[in-house]
Amino acid sequence: MSIAAVMESPYSRRCRGKSRCRNRSRVPNLVPMRHESALLNVIDVEATCWDGQPPPGSVSEIIEIGLTVVDLSTRCRVSRHRVLVRPARSTVSDFCTELTGLTQAEVDRGVTFAEACRILVEEYGAGERPWASWGEYDRLQFARQSQADGVAYPFGYPAERTHTNAKAVFTAAYGLRKKPGMSHALRIAGLPLEGRHHRGEDDAWNIAALVLDLVDRAAWPGTAPAVVQGAIAPLGASAQAD
Repeated sequence: MSIAAVMESPYSRRCRGKSRCRNRSRVPNLVPMRHESALLNVIDVEATCWDGQPPPGSVSEIIEIGLTVVDLSTRCRVSRHRVLVRPARSTVSDFCTELTGLTQAEVDRGVTFAEACRILVEEYGAGERPWASWGEYDRLQFARQSQADGVAYPFGYPAERTHTNAKAVFTAAYGLRKKPGMSHALRIAGLPLEGRHHRGEDDAWNIAALVLDLVDRAAWPGTAPAVVQGAIAPLGASAQAD
C-alpha cells in the first residue's frame, strides 16, 4: 500500500501579516516550506478505546496520527496530514467510533505502526524536527507502543531532542490553576474549534493554532525569557497520561 493511500493531501494557509493563516478552499500546499530549523511538528493521536476496561487480550493502540507542520518564523500552519494505523492487538469499539468517528473498516486500510513510524521519520523529519502535543499522552503512547512492538521510537534522536507539552506552556502563559483540555483552551484564547474534536488531524490543526497564539505572546519555549517548568520532557521522563 502506498503512503498516499493512507494520508490526506497536505494543504496550507496563506499568512496575512501576523494573523492566523486561513484557507477555506482547502487548496493543495504549493508553497515551499521554510528552513528546517524553523519547523515544528504538532501531533495528536487517536487510539483504540473502550467504555470501561478493554476486552481480554486487547491493549490501546494508535489508530490515527494527525500532524500539522508549523513554521515558527512566519507564524503559520504550513500543512496538515493524517496517517491511519492498523491495530494489531485490538479492534475499534462502538464507543471509539462514537468518540473519534473512525471505524474498523477505515483503520483496516491503514498501515502498520512500524510503517507509520517510518513515515513520520522519512516524510516529516520526526527524528530531527522538534514536536509538540497537548499534554503527555501522545508522547507516552508512542513510547509504550514502540517498546511493545519492538519498533524504534520515531522522535528524539539525536538524544537531546525534546518534546514540548503545549498544555503546560498554555497553562503557565495564561496563569491558570488547572490544565485545560484543548477545546477549553481554544475558548480561552478566543480561537475557533475547526473540524471535529477527537479526530487526530483536526486536533493537531487546532493545537497548532494554540501554539501560534503562544508564539505571539512570546510564551513558547525559545521565544520566552524563561523556561516553563514541566513543559519540556525528554523521552523516559515519567508523567501521567492526560
